[in-house]
Amino acid sequence: MQPGNLTGNRAARLVVSGKVQGVWFRASTEKEAARLGICGWVRNCNDGSVEIFAEGTELDVFIQWCHEGPPLARVDSVDVEWTEPRGFASFEIR
Repeated sequence: MQPGNLTGNRAARLVVSGKVQGVWFRASTEKEAARLGICGWVRNCNDGSVEIFAEGTELDVFIQWCHEGPPLARVDSVDVEWTEPRGFASFEIR
């Protein structure tokens, strides 16, 4: 079961692997999150992956987008770990 709350918000931690750094992945993720009303953050990891914490009601659509990413990206895998929403009010690049 995917955690959530009474407003329908769900949350997930994603790790996106592949060619996802240096291809505008974080900036594109921030724009897609804003379009879908997703809150949380995105950051580069030392191993070349991108980590995302996302919460909102449109997570399924957002996660599907993460499997594609921006045009220059090559996404090899997206690991999703469902968790509890933390009440973020916006989405930011860290």
